[in-house]
Amino acid sequence: MGTLSLPRKVSVLGSTGSIGVSTLDLFAQAGVEVEIVGLTAGRNVARLAEQAIRWRPKVAVIEDETALPELRDRLKGTGIEAAAGAEAVRDVAAADAQWVMSAIVGFAGLAPTLAAAKAGAVIALANKESLVCAGPSLLRTAKLAGGAVVPVDSEHSAIFQVLDPAIADSVSRLILTSSGGPFRDATRAQMAAATPDQALAHPNFSMGAKISIDSATMMNKGLEVIEAAYLFSMPPERIEVLVHPQQIIHSLVEYADGSTLAQLGPPDMRPPIACAFAWPDRLPWPAPKLDLVTAGPLTFQHPDPDKFPALAIAKQALAAGGQAPAVMNAANERAVAAFLDRRIAFLDIPNVVAETLERVDSGSTRSWRDDDAVERARGADAEARRVADDVVAGVFAA
Repeated sequence: MGTLSLPRKVSVLGSTGSIGVSTLDLFAQAGVEVEIVGLTAGRNVARLAEQAIRWRPKVAVIEDETALPELRDRLKGTGIEAAAGAEAVRDVAAADAQWVMSAIVGFAGLAPTLAAAKAGAVIALANKESLVCAGPSLLRTAKLAGGAVVPVDSEHSAIFQVLDPAIADSVSRLILTSSGGPFRDATRAQMAAATPDQALAHPNFSMGAKISIDSATMMNKGLEVIEAAYLFSMPPERIEVLVHPQQIIHSLVEYADGSTLAQLGPPDMRPPIACAFAWPDRLPWPAPKLDLVTAGPLTFQHPDPDKFPALAIAKQALAAGGQAPAVMNAANERAVAAFLDRRIAFLDIPNVVAETLERVDSGSTRSWRDDDAVERARGADAEARRVADDVVAGVFAA
């Protein structure tokens, strides 16, 4: 390993979520010297203030503007600037940080992630929606600005680590692994009767509600297929998903000569964060080590398409192009929210997404410009949410 040259000025967007917390925990455990430019959060004022007092950023931003008085009160006398609102989050993303963790959940992460790309930062990308809704624009913008996009999702990080760009043309298949979620071994009838509490019970990770439901429907893998297609310039027919309950192999790259390379590690988000932070080098820290002797047998199976139609829906959206992936994402967010509110059943989630995709015109990609990416995606997102809510209302009324 060569001399490690770490980014010293960093920002963490979504610092109070699971990825943001893991990022700051990694910094603490690795003992790296970082200058925190900014921390941002959605609504968790108490945790944001606690993090700010510990890490001393220039600014702490809460997206919920009604929470600004409380944030100012908690940071009184610290010298840390307190701000609020979506524009303030974008300002942090566009500031002079060399490395930006993009960990805001949902469509709200798109605008700040693109702002960081325009600023030329190295973006550690944990926000799926930025790639799903504007992947080509994001990647081009980062490249033109002299920055980079380094994936943090464990599956894409695995591929990033084992795919040799020099022989990318020799890749025959990308294989994304999945835990299978809480309903891996459930029957379709059991899934039809599933409660939000049951769907939130991920077998390996503690995550936010939306991401946990996406894992249960396997829409998270559908989103990851779209991400992988953009990140690694791979057509959807050469991207496969396998259920791997142990979550030891995080993804695999199959080459034309029959060799298949895999990245292995315990189910912990800090190693892929460390990889993104130190890229193109490696960060020495007291990482959890993989013990192959005690890891147990590693098993794989194909996901059941009848139980998990979200995978096919995502591939169809990717093939349709235009704003279809953004429409799919927005419809999924609304359907997940409706399920958590107990307005629709679990198996209604992919049905709402599919119906919304049928009703919304996803448009053509030919005249798109990167400068329009956020507004273009926002328009598709708003229309898809409106239609999805109508579909949900029809399901609920029935």
